[in-house]
Amino acid sequence: MYTRMTIDRVVRYRAKAFLFIALVLIGSLALLSPSSNDPAAKSPKNLPLVQPGSLKYEGAFRVPKNTINGSSFNWGGTAIAFNKNNHSLFIVGHDHDQLVAEISIPNVVKSSLRGSLETAEIIQPFADASDGRMDKVDDDGAIKVGGLYVRRNRLYGTAYSYYDADGSQVRSHFKSSLALDRKGDARGMFRVGKLGAGFVSGWIADVPRAWQRAVGAPSLTGNCCIPIISRTSYGPAAFGFNSGHLRSKKSARLKPLVYYPQAHPTLGDWDSNSRHFNGSTSMAGLVFPKSTRSLLFFGAHGQGDFCYGTGAECGDPADDSKGTHGYPYAYQIWAYDMNELLRVKKKAIKPWSVRPYKVWKFNLPFSSDVKILGGVAYDAKEGRIFISQKFGDSSYPVIHVFKVAT
Repeated sequence: MYTRMTIDRVVRYRAKAFLFIALVLIGSLALLSPSSNDPAAKSPKNLPLVQPGSLKYEGAFRVPKNTINGSSFNWGGTAIAFNKNNHSLFIVGHDHDQLVAEISIPNVVKSSLRGSLETAEIIQPFADASDGRMDKVDDDGAIKVGGLYVRRNRLYGTAYSYYDADGSQVRSHFKSSLALDRKGDARGMFRVGKLGAGFVSGWIADVPRAWQRAVGAPSLTGNCCIPIISRTSYGPAAFGFNSGHLRSKKSARLKPLVYYPQAHPTLGDWDSNSRHFNGSTSMAGLVFPKSTRSLLFFGAHGQGDFCYGTGAECGDPADDSKGTHGYPYAYQIWAYDMNELLRVKKKAIKPWSVRPYKVWKFNLPFSSDVKILGGVAYDAKEGRIFISQKFGDSSYPVIHVFKVAT
């Protein structure tokens, strides 16, 4: 027969045993469950959207002004790419040459005086990164480098015919080693997708690792707003893209996320007064900042009435050429929610039905009435965006740096 004391001991022992088991189970669940303080453990669909106040200006630096290998950065500064191996930038020089150089990234200085800025140094002098291959994509006019991109110790690039009047260009992408002076190592030109080169022959950007499974690709590519508007997108364009698929004459597959063909100018027609798109819009590149769900397109847009004619006819003191005008002009960002773009990937909505969740203007030091961006690059480790401002230093570009604060 159990005494009262024995029963009390048994009860206390069982209570302690149950408590121990409960603590062990709770600890195990904690190890298996995502930490609320670990952003990588959260679903990327819950990450924040970038807002205008999220971009903090850090400063700028100048590019070298000397002539190297017969070319310079005069009238250049397009298609920039960040190279994490050297903490440097690949960048296109003079517009007539379309040659690529690699420059260092000096300390950035926040100043309104150009003379206060530090100057980058040349790491690799100018060379044709495509080994002459890009000149064969079309016979209709000058060929431009549309974008540069570094991934897994290789340099990737795009090229487009500036005036592809018949819309015949289909091949747009090439790849090579990171050594610009190495001849014969370039491969291409490759066809990407089946819409035509006008939609994809511009920027290439990383997809953050947290989003790659959902997007179904490690990179994005696209183009917009180039001459002969009928062959390109009437506004921002982004397609999921895998550079590893540039291997054969077959078209590399794309995953459409957003684009606006001529039949669906959702953001505005070429001759409209829309604040989202018209013939005065130019676009330089795309950044998908990590720890966010925002795609950011950088460019410029006419804030005034659209007009086609000479600068005098259109009341444009910034540009006297005959063409499209919308004076005054402003640097602008088009921001898209990746959650919305994933609905396109799932074919719930069309790529041209998506609208940016926000569009906003921003300023850069040293700007004049002429506002043109040459390219955009992103350092994911530091969360820094590099923006090439064409004609920021007379006829030379200035590189500005923003920090993404989320």
